[in-house]
Amino acid sequence: MSHIPSPAAPDARLSLAVRRALGLSLSGALLALALPLTALAQDSSTATEDGDTMVVTATALKVATPLVETPRAVSTVQREELEERNVQSLDETFRYRSGVLSGHYGADNNTDWFKVRGFDQATYLDGLRIYRTGYYQWLPEPYGLERVEVFKGPASILYGEAPSGGLINAVSKRPTAEKRGEVEIQAGNRNHRQFGIDTSGPVTESGDVRYRFVGLYKERDGDLNGTENERVYFAPSLEWDISDDTQLTVLASYQKDDGIPANPFKLAYGTVQDTPFGKVDPQTNYGAPDYDKDEHTQTAIGYEFKHQLDDTWKFEQDFRYSQLDLDLRSTYMDFATGDGRTAYRGHLQRDGDIDSFTIDNRMVGKWYTDRTENTLLVGVDYQDMSLDGREFDNFTYDTVDIFDPQGGIVPVPDDQLTRRRIDKEQLGLYVQDQLRIDDHWVLLGAVRYDNADVTSESERYDVVVDETQAAVSWSGGVMYLGDNGLNPYLSYTESFQPVAQLSTTGAGFDEIEGEQWELGVKYAPASWDGYVTAAVFDIEESNSFATTAGGYQTQEGEKTATGFEIEGVSYLTEALQLTAAYTYTDARDKNDDRAALIPRHMASAWLDYDFEGTALNGLKVGAGIRHVGESVDGSITVPDYTVGDAMASYDFDRHWTAQVNVNNLTDEEYVASCDFWCYYGESRSVIGSLKYRW
Repeated sequence: MSHIPSPAAPDARLSLAVRRALGLSLSGALLALALPLTALAQDSSTATEDGDTMVVTATALKVATPLVETPRAVSTVQREELEERNVQSLDETFRYRSGVLSGHYGADNNTDWFKVRGFDQATYLDGLRIYRTGYYQWLPEPYGLERVEVFKGPASILYGEAPSGGLINAVSKRPTAEKRGEVEIQAGNRNHRQFGIDTSGPVTESGDVRYRFVGLYKERDGDLNGTENERVYFAPSLEWDISDDTQLTVLASYQKDDGIPANPFKLAYGTVQDTPFGKVDPQTNYGAPDYDKDEHTQTAIGYEFKHQLDDTWKFEQDFRYSQLDLDLRSTYMDFATGDGRTAYRGHLQRDGDIDSFTIDNRMVGKWYTDRTENTLLVGVDYQDMSLDGREFDNFTYDTVDIFDPQGGIVPVPDDQLTRRRIDKEQLGLYVQDQLRIDDHWVLLGAVRYDNADVTSESERYDVVVDETQAAVSWSGGVMYLGDNGLNPYLSYTESFQPVAQLSTTGAGFDEIEGEQWELGVKYAPASWDGYVTAAVFDIEESNSFATTAGGYQTQEGEKTATGFEIEGVSYLTEALQLTAAYTYTDARDKNDDRAALIPRHMASAWLDYDFEGTALNGLKVGAGIRHVGESVDGSITVPDYTVGDAMASYDFDRHWTAQVNVNNLTDEEYVASCDFWCYYGESRSVIGSLKYRW
């Protein structure tokens, strides 16, 4: 969906990742809810072959630490689950995790939308920031991912610039020590067609050099009439054990999308509100398919370098250069004319590119005494982003019949596009210390300094704004590791987000800052194949953006969110696995009114059953249900909705697997949310796949 920029933020999509915070106390009622879920799979821990809890990569602490022993909230979806649910876009990933809202803008074909604990989030790829400025959206391809992690709540302490919701980190597939591969074909409704290949293994006889190649071709019609997208993607990678102490991993990717954008903006009039002319059909497209286009190419190359200096210290460096080219023409519903039948359409164009590079350097030291284990992290990172493009915006370009849109649009002369440039440099310094005492207490403290130099130049407003925004971010946490696997914790985190866009007067906006308190518990007893986490949190954000009655964005002071989350994954039997989550979020604006888009209640549950060892050996079935409570937009109430998903797969032998996935099983018609505009939720999706592995 091409979310419409407002005059206040000409290139900013209407606002849109991660989890956990403070301190209302955990009562017995909380534990009563937690324990029956049996066990959670929210923090990206999984069991290793010897049964120990597997450590997680850098998302939580930037050092390898079991998440069940980390006083911060991180949820992870592994490759196995991405395949089982046949995840087609990044924002489908966390449908069965707590604290993350997605799908609230309907089905999009050129943007991933999330709200985490009621706030926007940043997106990272392999631990480094992806720049997603306005319509220049970097889109990670799920087929190329090993897992996806979400850090919930302010996360600037290790990652610098970040919204108050936190961050989502997509982790690319890596070379493997063993030779392996797969070929997959898919077909489904909305003319879905997909072909994928994934092969990896050693390059040298000794196995010290390994490779992986992931390739994909995919095409599918959008959920609105006349919309579509075609994608070509490939990602080669190489891993080299330079010595016993030194390793280098090179990661590259190329992705090209060519389509007609989906703009599911609709009015409350005709969706959640009755009219003399009935309701607007969910598939109604107010765009101009014969003129609109979305040509999007993204390329990246980078590396991860690790060197063990001695028994105590290790040096790590991550680097990536990326470029994104965009040629976008997008027509959308704006606002009603007042005659009860017609509405204005807006039209925008973007033609430009983003060049960026990011480097993160870390020294990790670890030492021990008889009673303690201490891990010190010292780092410096640098981010550089440059956007250069031409743009056009007209919010009343023409009019259209709300209930029977017809006709195209008058082409925009090339000389009406105006130039826009954004340059941003950010330097961050951070220190974190984790102290473990007597194998029971974990103490965590960190501080970070960020300095961001942001220059924004707009030919449209004939203005250049050059600002330096700086912040010091603090973080702390304490956790008690119980012998019974019950680990309560308390944490505090902060966030800092410089803002590059301009207001309607050509002035810059203030930086956005957030802080979060969280009180939680992680429960992973040795006797369970699974675990449970639960938390209460409180987040405050200053200089928050809000959507005005005219569809514009403006900074309107403080926004808050308090809530409760519980999430769990467990094998109830050797064949039956349960994943369940519940979220309560009370998000409020500066006037203490309920914030738009954010439901108070969300709940989900997914059951898998594997028929291994029975007469139906090879068959696996799964089904899930997702409930999203009512939300509001001022005086408008958006009803709650519930949808179901299902899957079935069959292994013919160790090479061949057939699978079918159905999302929105009953083809439920519902409005997902309203925020000035209203958005229908995604219709039923049916996809069948056939995979050959070797």
